[in-house]
Amino acid sequence: MSNPTTLTMRCLLALAFFIGCSALTTANAQSAGRGKLPANVKLALNAYSFNDMLTGNRQKENKPTLTLPELLDWCATQNIEAVDLTGYYFPGYPGVPTDEYIYSIKRQAFKLGIDISGTGIKNNFASPDPAVRAADVKRAKEWIIVAEKLGAPVLRLFAGEIPKGYENKWDEVAGWMIDCYKECAAFGAQHGVIIGIQNHGDMLQTADQCIKVVKAVNSPWAGIILDTGNFKVTDPYQDIEAVIPYTVNWQVKESVFGIGSKIPTDVPRLMKILKRSGYRGYIPIETLYVKDVPYDPYVLVPALLKELKTAQNAEFN
Repeated sequence: MSNPTTLTMRCLLALAFFIGCSALTTANAQSAGRGKLPANVKLALNAYSFNDMLTGNRQKENKPTLTLPELLDWCATQNIEAVDLTGYYFPGYPGVPTDEYIYSIKRQAFKLGIDISGTGIKNNFASPDPAVRAADVKRAKEWIIVAEKLGAPVLRLFAGEIPKGYENKWDEVAGWMIDCYKECAAFGAQHGVIIGIQNHGDMLQTADQCIKVVKAVNSPWAGIILDTGNFKVTDPYQDIEAVIPYTVNWQVKESVFGIGSKIPTDVPRLMKILKRSGYRGYIPIETLYVKDVPYDPYVLVPALLKELKTAQNAEFN
């Protein structure tokens, strides 16, 4: 018969093991399975690169000159393997598109051999107004169902701008965001859709902020959308590397120093970081319009993809 001291020690050891496993599961929820296999990068496109053409912004007569089916056809001509089809470009947004339209896009992408790597909506979970947050959670849930029907594994969500008067109350605002993300992640789990939380240079400007939020959400159905151009820090590459274990999708920008920066992304350095990280998944690129600078996504998208592919081949082969 064991003595009380021995039983107590066994119980404490079992409790410590349970807590340790739980902590490990939480910390590595987004990177489950990574580390055991080498990195595997799938270059892709974010449809936002064609935003003006898809929405009609800055176009003649302010009318769209491109549709999602036409964009998919073009992607096929470029041998682009996957595309993030942002929700803004579906008919009726912010309302949900018809099932007929969703399934036609899904079928077309499949026939062209193109994966749908994700979709996304606009939202503000940093609003001090609970009604605004609740409405955006409702919209996110509606688009989780769209993503499920579309076959998109990830729904991209924002945090929101720092609200006026809360500049020194980050933790309070983050608490609102975390509650919203938890509700969305729980709903996403019911529909097989992962919630992607994007660092957009708003409430989420650093790796530490991103990691703090995703750890608090504490769900295998939530992770980071790693936007390489929106870390407001001295060395964005350090923050990029820090959040990869929590990353479920990307937006690779032309510069890691923000829109309009003339310092191009160090693509070979980025690819080395990716290889070290063991990341396996899509790497969508997103080229952006800059005021007073000629912008042609039909030229810029293939150019950036080619640069990434060259670096990928050099690093991985």
